[in-house]
Amino acid sequence: MQEELNLFRSGQALETLSVWSDHLKSFQQRIGKYFARSEAKGAAFDYIRALLCPVERKNGWQMAEQVGYASPYRLQHLLGRAIWDEEQVCAEVREYVVAHLDDGAGILAVDETSFLKRGEESVGVGRQYCGLTGQIENCQVGVFLAYISSKGQSLIDRRLYLPKSWAQDRQRRKKAHIPSKVRFATKTGLAQGMLHSAINAGIQPAWFVADEVYSRDASFWRWLEQTARQPYVLTVNKRQPTPMNFKTHYAEDLARSVPPEGWQRLSTGARTKGERYHEWALVELSCRHPQGFSRWFLFRRCPEHPDEPSFISSYQVFAPSDTSLETMVGVVAQRWPIEECFQFAKDQLGLGDYEVRSWAG
Repeated sequence: MQEELNLFRSGQALETLSVWSDHLKSFQQRIGKYFARSEAKGAAFDYIRALLCPVERKNGWQMAEQVGYASPYRLQHLLGRAIWDEEQVCAEVREYVVAHLDDGAGILAVDETSFLKRGEESVGVGRQYCGLTGQIENCQVGVFLAYISSKGQSLIDRRLYLPKSWAQDRQRRKKAHIPSKVRFATKTGLAQGMLHSAINAGIQPAWFVADEVYSRDASFWRWLEQTARQPYVLTVNKRQPTPMNFKTHYAEDLARSVPPEGWQRLSTGARTKGERYHEWALVELSCRHPQGFSRWFLFRRCPEHPDEPSFISSYQVFAPSDTSLETMVGVVAQRWPIEECFQFAKDQLGLGDYEVRSWAG
């Protein structure tokens, strides 16, 4: 009986491997046309295979060994000097992900992550705020867009933050092969570019979510409201100002003004130890917005510390006027899967070990 069970499991494993192999070949065919030479295309396919291998570190030498190369030169050439259209490859990844994960209620999330570096040659590197350590470090910063649905989540677009010291230095730009059309852009500008590209590609997200880096830029969320008509939930700082009744109010003051009966106890979803509950309150903001839409401050506080301001989180919400509090709370809970994307990509797919200096790579 045990032998038959082992044979059955082996058969299942072989069937799974066969399916994975078919999917990989299909995806390779989709992106193959974006590489100018067959050598670069072959190296790209080998690079993808190496990223999917269980090697401990996804650096040049270890990945080269996984695919039978004597040295990492071919992979380094692919990422540093070969001619290929990285924007179209990224667009194919985005289309592939959404086609498999779309459930009709997808969420787009923007966040940034940092990559510590020792030298000064990697494109965009410099002394800047590093989210990994919470202080100024020599690092690169990438702004990423993720697609999140009930079927899963995945990163679908990226923009490297290019500090002014790089954007204005002709020699560094030339050495790193930075296209002439690339100019300095803020992180919110990079986020807006990715959102605009996704929407133009036919993606219709039910919500957009991001942290307070993006809520501080009023021009960004006004673009979301007035131009994109995109419902959003943005984390805000407690000192976030907003006009209301011809006066400027701050998020923390409005939170204190909520009466006891204005708070509702709702779950933010199941955790390993069961349902996690917080208390929530809404304050509608009197401001100009498209007809049929409203803007609110949404507050979350810890039931165990209801009178402690430090235990209150604030969010700015823009959505159709009949949107329920329960729906907003559910969207807040979807802010975190992009962090899981970063963790998985860094631990399993080489995002934490890459050795790339050029723009396209």
